[in-house]
Amino acid sequence: MDDTRYDAVVDQIEALYGESRYADAVAVLESATGLEPWSAELAHLRACVLGASGDADGSLKALQDGLDQGGWWRPEILTDDDDLAALADRPEFQALVAESTHRAADDPTPALITRPTKPIGVVVALHGAGQRAAHAQRDWASVLDLGYALVCVESSRRMSPMYRTWPDPEQAAADIARGLAELPHNLAGLPLVAAGFSAGGRVAIDWAMTARPARVSGVLAVAPALRKLPEASANSLHPATIWIGTDDDLLEVVDAAEPQLAGITIDRVPGLRHTFPADLAERIARTVGA
Repeated sequence: MDDTRYDAVVDQIEALYGESRYADAVAVLESATGLEPWSAELAHLRACVLGASGDADGSLKALQDGLDQGGWWRPEILTDDDDLAALADRPEFQALVAESTHRAADDPTPALITRPTKPIGVVVALHGAGQRAAHAQRDWASVLDLGYALVCVESSRRMSPMYRTWPDPEQAAADIARGLAELPHNLAGLPLVAAGFSAGGRVAIDWAMTARPARVSGVLAVAPALRKLPEASANSLHPATIWIGTDDDLLEVVDAAEPQLAGITIDRVPGLRHTFPADLAERIARTVGA
């Protein structure tokens, strides 16, 4: 599957949507061929763009077409989205939500495990919303050069056939526990470091602070989408760093949470938006060696 092409299309749509260039966004969606595995996600994007433009009929048709092709979406994706609010009272939309809810299903998958020759620890990396374990494997690969094994856990919660995220702390802990149970014998017992991006960063911090499902020695988070934090950390952490861009919309949330993040350094990266620092490898090396 061409994750890179799909990610590029989503980035383009989001940029056009942010500029209210709805017709241009629809044109991009119409030209996005060869992305059949993401048909439900693309149908939802199309519905949101059309809804934002004021085309409620087109928005409903986009969702119905996606449903007819076998797609589905968790009900909150449909009912809690302002772009789809004009559809709320339509019987056809309500029937679509009911059928979509009936089809929705979670899907546990094996962790992706990569090992250096002589591992000194294990970094357990959690992907961001809408991503998969393969994204985390790509984004955190530099820890292998530092001697850490890399274990990338994929959320079992699907909000649509291809969109995974971490809304439920209990389910997230169970997913992590399942990934840890898959560790080969030569990794079991090594120090664990929780790592994650965006929604995965939030889960990594919660895990580190609560020691659930297992105690970790440190935490590395990029642009964590923080919510309510645990009242206190279960143990001291090292390494313990959050990287957040000064142009990231989540910076204000991270800044507000700083008093509750005692022992975790916040590294604000100038000019960075909601993504990974280009020099993350060097930053991790400095953090681990500190």
